[in-house]
Order: sequence, then structure tokens, then C-alpha cells
Amino acid sequence: MAATTARTATAQRRRKTELALLSEVDSSPRIRAIVGRHYRMNDHYEVGREKIREYAGAVQDYHPVHWDDTAAAEFGYGGLVASPTFIGLLGAAAQRALIDLLDGYNLTTAVQTDQVIDFHRPAIAGDRLTSNLALVSFRQAFGGDLIVVRNTVTDDLDDPVFTAHTSLIARSEPPENSDQLTEYMSGVIRRDLDAVPKGRVELWPEDPREPAGPPRISARVRARTSVAAGDELPTRVVELTVGDLVHYAGVAGDPNPIHWHSGAAEAVGLEHGIVAHGMLTMAYGAGFVTSWLGDPGALRQYSVRMTSPVHVPLDRPASIEYTGRVKSVDESGAATVALTALHQGRKIFGRATAVVQLS
Repeated sequence: MAATTARTATAQRRRKTELALLSEVDSSPRIRAIVGRHYRMNDHYEVGREKIREYAGAVQDYHPVHWDDTAAAEFGYGGLVASPTFIGLLGAAAQRALIDLLDGYNLTTAVQTDQVIDFHRPAIAGDRLTSNLALVSFRQAFGGDLIVVRNTVTDDLDDPVFTAHTSLIARSEPPENSDQLTEYMSGVIRRDLDAVPKGRVELWPEDPREPAGPPRISARVRARTSVAAGDELPTRVVELTVGDLVHYAGVAGDPNPIHWHSGAAEAVGLEHGIVAHGMLTMAYGAGFVTSWLGDPGALRQYSVRMTSPVHVPLDRPASIEYTGRVKSVDESGAATVALTALHQGRKIFGRATAVVQLS
């Protein structure tokens, strides 16, 4: 008990010292110096069969290729297929590793505004994936620092699997009530955060290579002749509770208590309380599209701008209504779908599109 108390006190002192140093040092010149450089994580992520199922359950994605080996084989895959936003599990580890590069920024408090994911092929159980990182841009505006990070995830052959561009608004200066906030959060947040190694990145001399060629087109994909511009996708309503947020936080490894603790949410200025994870609401949207598409492997790009949070009450479910409309279909069978997600009559995405490949 005494040892635990001592570790907690040490962690609190370290956080307070870090915040004090941030207020004295301008990190922006060091950040600008690494724009355009390439880095590679020093370890890989092995995609587990049960993790695929666990994640699919956490994001309410019930396509059979995520759950059943026989179904995945019938679709032409060599193992269970990860849900499209599974890349978020690698992004969390990459974000922790970037803390050393982005000296002076605590990315755990950064606000994610845009996410664009290009899919070169689906992630399959047994894949060993490596994150290749680059700071694409950095600029200061509107009282915050706008950071865009690219993560190209490659397999054992160094072929790209995903490429994700994440836009963040971060602040190098601590808030006025940082001491009180740090002390409060230390009693709420997970105890293992200071003990778990956050991984390292190494300077890498070259960009990840381009995809080897066009991905395959499955016979299970919706036919081009059956889709036209203006078509509406069937509406889907997702209900989520605080329990669902706790489940997702555990599966995704997201320690931020604003997604499950009302006091923590209010302490950081969220007057309506707990909010859903942005990546979770994105994941629901991806599943909405791929259930219509037929084969998740035919999703080529998914792009979302997050503008409004989803507030989840303590005593009842919140709901999000997803609708979609086909904007265009070209001669190659590539279709662009515009998504709308409504919570309490309000759009939670400022812009959301999916590019899919029809058969």
C-alpha cells in the first residue's frame, strides 16, 4: 500500500514538473525541424484472431468475415478480416511513441479533428504490422497548434496495408487550472500508464513504398450495374451506453476518462458530461458502409471531419443515425458515398465520405 502511494505521488510530481517546463519552453522550432522526416516504430503489431473478434464486437460490426473463419475463406481471405478502423489500435501506440518527437506536447489531450484512411488491403489475422510515421505539417493558429501526422502501416514484406492521415489540435501551454486538473485525474486514470513502455521510433531514411498494385475485387462486392449516383443507403441507428464506451476504451487501449467518467469530462470543460470516442463513431460509420457494400475489403478510403461530440447519459442509451447517399460512380466501378451521422438532430461529422470499389 505504501509503495503504491509513493508511486502515485512520484507520478503526480513528474506530471506537475512537465507542465511547469512546458510553460517556459517554446517547442515550435523543434517541431518544425522534423516536418517531412520519416520514422519507423521499433516493434511490430501482430494481428490476433481473437483481437479481431473483440474489436468487431466493441464497434458493433457483425459482418461474418470478422467473426467466422469459414465465411472469411468463402470471401477469399486467408483468415479473419479486421474491421476497417482496426488501424486505430496501432495509431494509439504510434501516438504514445510520438511524444518524444513532439517534445512539449501531450498528445493524450489533443483534439482529433480529421481522419483520412486509405486501405490498400484488409488486415488479416496473423499479419505483423509496422507503423511508419511522418509529421506532414505543423502550424500555429486559432490559439492552438495544428498537427498532421501520417502513419503508413506496412506488413512483413514492407507492402502498405493502410495509410492514415490524422489531424490534431494540440497546445504546448498548460491550462490555468493544470495543477488541480492533474491532481484530480491522477485519482481517476489507469494506474499502469507510467509503467507500460510507450515504444520508440527510429529515424528512417526513406518513405514507405507505394502499393504493389490494384487490390483484388471480390465477387461478393455489390455490382457496379446495381449502383447509381443518388442511390440512398439503408438507414442504420446505433445505440450506445456508457458500458459500450468502457468496452471500447478497454479494447482500444484508450485511457482518457472523459469517455466513461462524468466528473473527468466536466473537469475538462465538457459541461454535458461523458462523450463517445471519435474513432468509435467513425467505426460505426465504416461498418454501416461495408454492410451495404458486401465485402469490407472493397473499402478504399474513409475520410471524416469530426465537428460535434456524442454525449452519452449515465442512465440511458444515446443514439446515432447513419444515412448515406452515392455521390458518384466512375467507369472503373469506384463509387463515392457521402455519409451523414445525426445525434439529437445534430450532425456529428462536418464531412464524411467513403470511396468503395464495386465489382
